Amino acid sequence: MEKRILFVGDLNEYGRTLQRYRTFMGLGYSLRGISTVPVPWRPTIDSNLLEKITWKLRMPADITGANKRIRKELKSGKFDIVWIEKGATIRPATLKFIKKISPSVKLISCAEDDMFAKHNRTLFYDWGLSYYDIVFTTKIYNLAELKSLGAKRTELFLDAYDENIHRPMALSEEEKKRFNCDVSCIGAFEEDRAMRMLDLAKRGIKIAVWGNGWGSWVGKHPNLMVKNEHLYKENYAKAINATKINLCFLRKINRDEITSRSVEIPACGGFMLAEKTKRHLEFFEENKEAVFFESQDELYDLIKKYIIDDWARRKIAEAGRRRVEQSGYNHRTQLIKMLSLIFTS
Repeated sequence: MEKRILFVGDLNEYGRTLQRYRTFMGLGYSLRGISTVPVPWRPTIDSNLLEKITWKLRMPADITGANKRIRKELKSGKFDIVWIEKGATIRPATLKFIKKISPSVKLISCAEDDMFAKHNRTLFYDWGLSYYDIVFTTKIYNLAELKSLGAKRTELFLDAYDENIHRPMALSEEEKKRFNCDVSCIGAFEEDRAMRMLDLAKRGIKIAVWGNGWGSWVGKHPNLMVKNEHLYKENYAKAINATKINLCFLRKINRDEITSRSVEIPACGGFMLAEKTKRHLEFFEENKEAVFFESQDELYDLIKKYIIDDWARRKIAEAGRRRVEQSGYNHRTQLIKMLSLIFTS
């Protein structure tokens, strides 16, 4: 009999939560989805003052009625797994209700963010941690930290890519005109990466910048081409395919040692130049499957080196693509491993 999953999370097209949801469907599971964020999400409508205040208080409003809908689903149907992504707005009382009405259900928490960092946690998340059977995280340091907050069991899963989206693509002439560039960075604004790229721009490196929060940086420097546009799905993959050097900066506020972009870029067949960390070096062989930098000067020198070496870039990009395929850095492989942990424990 097929397993039934009640899947709770942000089910908008821009996120990896929806990618995991669709991967479960592709694996043959029967799913019911509940989005914790309105679909489609429109910030001018949904991000009102009340929501901002409740998030500041770490007790965010349940704007989609997810808690009520979870209770309704559990009353009307039987599930093998209740899978909750991040769960910032899911009340502890809801989790307690799940375990009471269906004691055999596997209650799972899954998050890619640094969930020990206070800006990612809510009081509801903290108070509800002890109800989960397994808390999955991509952060090695979170394994012990989340236990200190009350998690009974923590397990690691890997940052992963979507096999249907992140792949080499042939671009049309129109798409080439839109996306082609020597160097690009895709990601939300963060001060550290912004200053790094501004320095590169001042040294003569032209960089296309895609992502949210860059509005005030439009026109900052003629070599810094701020698109001020969030890319996702195929457009995201096309931009990677059309770029000679894809920069991969890590989010300092999340203490990142690796990020989903670290595997998505190679999966698209893109050449990746990323920050050197122990975790990156575990995922990829340096200078063969990806290239890493430590200092700003080294970053500049590596860009100057590889921007003119088409052969080396192509060989490294091809090896990176093989590595993500062979090592199973995809949602399908990761979810199969996670399910094995859930049902064999």
